Amino acid sequence: MKVIVLGSGVLGTVSAWYLAQAGHEVTVIDRQTGPALETSFANAGEVSFGYCSPWAAPGIPKKAVKWLLMKHAPLILRPKVDAAMLSWLVAMLRNCTSARYALNKSRMLRLADYSRTALAELRAATGIAYDERMKGTLQLFRTEAQLEASAKDVRALNADGIPCEVLDPAGCIAQEPALAQARDKIVGGLLTPLDETGDCFKFTNALADLAVAKGVTFRWGETIRRILTEGGRAIGVETDRGQTRADAVVMCLGSYSPQMLAPLGIRLPVYPVKGYSLTIPITDASRAPESTVMDETYKIAITRLGDRIRVGGMAEISGYNNRLEPARRRTLEHSVTDLFPGGDTSKATFWSGLRPMTPDGTPVIGPTPVQGLFLNTGHGTLGWTMSSGSGRLIADLVSGRAPEIDAKDLALSRY
Repeated sequence: MKVIVLGSGVLGTVSAWYLAQAGHEVTVIDRQTGPALETSFANAGEVSFGYCSPWAAPGIPKKAVKWLLMKHAPLILRPKVDAAMLSWLVAMLRNCTSARYALNKSRMLRLADYSRTALAELRAATGIAYDERMKGTLQLFRTEAQLEASAKDVRALNADGIPCEVLDPAGCIAQEPALAQARDKIVGGLLTPLDETGDCFKFTNALADLAVAKGVTFRWGETIRRILTEGGRAIGVETDRGQTRADAVVMCLGSYSPQMLAPLGIRLPVYPVKGYSLTIPITDASRAPESTVMDETYKIAITRLGDRIRVGGMAEISGYNNRLEPARRRTLEHSVTDLFPGGDTSKATFWSGLRPMTPDGTPVIGPTPVQGLFLNTGHGTLGWTMSSGSGRLIADLVSGRAPEIDAKDLALSRY
């Protein structure tokens, strides 16, 4: 079949790769000049198959009030007259129950574990390199309350057979020796040893090159105007360069997916949640993390990427804007220098990106009411983590093959 993939972030590029592997004629269209130049460009670098939880959780509404009042707040809300924002916030609050948290987390862990296997197989098959490391994620707790609250995550991980280990401060330092400088700030941690790290931008560009060698066509600098339909079926797309016909269309436009779907009468509950990152050159390896340290207090990930440290996190709900707010930079700098003192943040590169979030935390992967139109979007902070499994899954669905994991509750129909 002829398949058009909309978007060349990590989800779009991985989808194109697996669709080509399945024998389809694939064209990727993107407004940018190359792969992974928006949300996939400078994310936190985590490939966190175990550290994988919905933001909508019991107690979050109460915590959100506290976070909004913090100097270095992990959550920033800028209310505006925006029906989509209000609808999304209300839907997220509805998911802040124990039952929905458990259901949503189980879905996310299923897809994340599938992605772990898929990424390992892709890496073995292609030899792709992207500053990858396989040393786990350490979720770091600064308070006893955080340590006690992690028990529910341990139960969920154990239920899904995903290895994890609760560590005392000495165990945290054994895992991440540079944390010895911050020993008095640590009460414990949760290690998920199967987690990985890597540069999403490098990965996506390398895979795009491999996809081109497999026959995938990438069309850059092209603005997508609308999806073409006929008789209730997607038949192609219209861009600023004209119309292109196809047998199937795969939507991988992240936060911009709802805008493209609305004219078709499809409501996709995805809203942009802005995240920020710093990329800092390593000047002293003994003061740098070995893998990813997740600072639970500020919800900030500090990740080793080759000769750089990527510091990423926060959730700013402010609509479609990429403004670089100085206060957010100060929060990132505070977290990394507090745990890993001695680094030179003056040489850091500051960045922001719009994460496509669903109110239940689970991405939307699968068919739509329009025949031949498929979605692979809404992955929030976990697009890099879930990309390989999501790409393989969407290729199976487009091809009419039975997926290797249960995918029914990942589709738009769950709403």
